[in-house]
Amino acid sequence: MMYSDIPSAQTLVLHFKSRGIRNIVISPGSRNAPLTVGFTKHPFFKCFSIVDERCAAFFALGMAQQLQEPVAVVCTSGSALLNYYPAVAEAFYSDIPLIVVSADRPSYRIDIGDGQTIRQENVLEKHVGYSANLKQDVSHASAAVSKLGGERSKENQEDIQAYNEEAIQRALQTALLEKSPVHINIPFEEPLYGTVSEPTIAIPADKQRVELEGVQMDWDRLASVWKASKRKMVLVGVNQPNAIEKEVLETLANDGNTLVFTETTSNLHHPDFFPSIDSIIAPIEKSTDRETLFQDLQPDLLVTFGGLIVSKKIKAFLRKYQPKTHWHVDPKKAFDTFFCLSEHLKVDPNTFFKEILSDESAPSTYKTKWLKIKECYEEKRQAYLNQIPFTDFSVFDEVLRGIPKGYQVHLANSSTIRYTQLFPMHPSLKVFCNRGTSGIDGSTSTAVGASIFSEEPTLLITGDLSFFYDSNALWNAHIRPDFRIILINNSGGGIFRILPGNEDTDEFSTFFETHHGHTAEHLAKMYGFSYQKVDDGEQLKNGLTNFYDASDSPKILEVATPRLLNDKILLGYFDFIS
Repeated sequence: MMYSDIPSAQTLVLHFKSRGIRNIVISPGSRNAPLTVGFTKHPFFKCFSIVDERCAAFFALGMAQQLQEPVAVVCTSGSALLNYYPAVAEAFYSDIPLIVVSADRPSYRIDIGDGQTIRQENVLEKHVGYSANLKQDVSHASAAVSKLGGERSKENQEDIQAYNEEAIQRALQTALLEKSPVHINIPFEEPLYGTVSEPTIAIPADKQRVELEGVQMDWDRLASVWKASKRKMVLVGVNQPNAIEKEVLETLANDGNTLVFTETTSNLHHPDFFPSIDSIIAPIEKSTDRETLFQDLQPDLLVTFGGLIVSKKIKAFLRKYQPKTHWHVDPKKAFDTFFCLSEHLKVDPNTFFKEILSDESAPSTYKTKWLKIKECYEEKRQAYLNQIPFTDFSVFDEVLRGIPKGYQVHLANSSTIRYTQLFPMHPSLKVFCNRGTSGIDGSTSTAVGASIFSEEPTLLITGDLSFFYDSNALWNAHIRPDFRIILINNSGGGIFRILPGNEDTDEFSTFFETHHGHTAEHLAKMYGFSYQKVDDGEQLKNGLTNFYDASDSPKILEVATPRLLNDKILLGYFDFIS
């Protein structure tokens, strides 16, 4: 083993080891050399090299999402740190414990014209659970510190060491217990590459982890409200696979006056749940009797759990036709998404439903009516698929039906996640999507990172803009040969063609839709992916036939769809089922 001779670098590495934080994603640089040496030369750590910092952060986020434990990213000073910000924001809103470690110049070298220096302290503070700004060691490069460090050079090294240990412990405690991203910023003075074979400091044992205290719940009151509510709606956002116990799902499905609305990202399945929310709401929007139908759907009690909701239609509905009571069930936080939040119940959803659900209740007209409407739109969806040409809509149907059981599936944002919401997915599939900020910027990197520790193969379904935007995600040596990408290329941001303001003008095509003629063929060749392109239904079926077969290299299947027809077919679907 080998350690940096800088005390703060040693301290960080030793604290990471003591807390079991093993996976470290490093981007190249010089200022972070003391950390790179410490992590890569210690057999406890598993280190990954990702050049592009934005990709590196999403790669680490994917691993943390998969492992449900902290993963660290380490970068040099300057703008390198700022490239982490999109992934940090995603981690913040998705409750993923991403640990950002940034090397920094000493404070006396900032804002004097030195290269690679910016104001790094607290730069991420709006989107992390804790910012740890470590103090510079005065025992290292003491001549330079004494000459240039001003008041800082007069501090005692023992005091600095105690301060740094406390800050690191607090940061790691926040990441571990609150599942929140944190930022640790460490200034280093040159020389940066000195090493020792044994640590020159001994850290005290980390303070005992104190679990978050349980909240006392008035279960009798909650159960009475539940039982008294004749029309209940449970709406589930982003949820880890297998997070909700089967017993809870069955009891919830058997509640006769409860509608359970799920999204693709909820990873919940039952024949009596409602998995395609927009297929329920859109026909009501187009109905001449919309006011009555929306009032018929309006719940007395709304219970939500899980992460952020994709469907804009359910948000608009619940904001206008608000329930009398809205509970959000989550141990950590609650968003007032529908502007009617009554209570934040800080408890695990499994515990909550076990306490308030009673025996099976008789079906009410509330549930039976909407189950019939669900059956109706499912029949109409198939009828519509039988008559439409090859477009995004038919492609998503074919692709989703063809995914092998048990796969881990990552979905890009924008059109991809919204199309996927309209179709069923096999219950064995584990679905992920970066819905914290809903950006297109790191979908591929996240999927690659998540695949590292997945027992099952990983499939990424992505659109062209998301794919090309994050193409550096393929620039690493960690992609498994069973990694698969289905790229649906409609030559631009096709989702903008279904939004208000669609115009057939050069300005719209250039600045909104961003029309292009790129394919992934050369990227696939450069990064060693097998590649196939298809542009009609028969080719797609043939392409999927052996797409998932074992191979020596990862694969990309690119599906070209008609740019000017996709929006008409999608909008036509909602007209058809109405």
